[in-house]
Amino acid sequence: MAKARSAPDVFMIASIALILAIGIVMVYSASAVLAFHEFGDKFYYVKRQLLFAALGIGAMIFTMNTDYWIWKKWAKLGLLVCFGLLVIVIVPGIGVVRGGARSWLGIGSFGIQPSEFMKLAMVIFLAKLLAERQQQVTQFARGLLPPLGLLGLAFGLIMLQPDLGTGAVMCGASLLVIYVAGARLSHLASLAAVGLAGLAGLILAAPYRLQRITAFLDPWQDPLGAGYQSIQSLYAIGPGGLVGLGLGMSRQKYSYLPEPQTDFIFSILAEELGFIGGAAVILLFLILIWRGMKTAVAAPDAFGSLLATGIVGIIGVQVLINIGVVIGLMPVTGITLPLVSYGGSSLTLLLTALGILLNISRYSR
Repeated sequence: MAKARSAPDVFMIASIALILAIGIVMVYSASAVLAFHEFGDKFYYVKRQLLFAALGIGAMIFTMNTDYWIWKKWAKLGLLVCFGLLVIVIVPGIGVVRGGARSWLGIGSFGIQPSEFMKLAMVIFLAKLLAERQQQVTQFARGLLPPLGLLGLAFGLIMLQPDLGTGAVMCGASLLVIYVAGARLSHLASLAAVGLAGLAGLILAAPYRLQRITAFLDPWQDPLGAGYQSIQSLYAIGPGGLVGLGLGMSRQKYSYLPEPQTDFIFSILAEELGFIGGAAVILLFLILIWRGMKTAVAAPDAFGSLLATGIVGIIGVQVLINIGVVIGLMPVTGITLPLVSYGGSSLTLLLTALGILLNISRYSR
């Protein structure tokens, strides 16, 4: 394949830069009170976020300038390494428990989350596999079952942590890749029915998940327990109104809304910047997704098209779930808002993936 001659998608770069800048500002605003209370340094979280952002931007620049088809060569090894990390992380004494899930590897406050790596590794491998087997993907046994088996195994290991939110994002993005590759909708619909039954079983098997469902339906049944986060999130969004209370003026970040710099950062953003600020962030994500899908359609080969689709799927599904949870349209899950929420593994991996997407855009027809 000839060397890329065109520049990467400027609209995509602009939207990434603006979302990331807004995220850094909001991490500081949302976390300053908590950071000062816990560490005596109101800049504690934002300094770490700036470090992760710098690492992520460096990785994005590297992947943006590295021909994307090289990932096809390393797809199998990358997937095997991620499976190994998922096995290691669930071993007691090795994996670190945070937020009730044994999903981290690391020392002290620094660590990596293998499930984040698996999201990207899975879409890269599926893009390679399905690009090579396009003629078989319409066949249930030979074309559809092998990728679904890998996806099911990865999802099962992630659920042993347990981390339903990350598993849901990985499955959503992967199924989008499988569908775009040519899988029959009737096959996917029948499997979706089985998947919903399995999801219902997972919910019933864990009391805390069932509590989240009942709290989603009526958070006021348990306002100080399972419904607490949903209620406090809405208490943040409501007073924000059209233009917000002003940057830095959130009330809910004063120990009312737990971990405001991570899963519920959009609540603080809406409280401080109002409907206009929240809508602007959503618009930036829509621009990013639009340009990403345009890149997928214009990619010069099937691998590039499917890989672009998977990366856009990761972003889109994660945004949909996070904002859906924050505004009360979905049950509470531990999902961060891409490029905005505080988090090292998530931010670095997303920027790395977006660099790959930008590289594909350089080959657009």
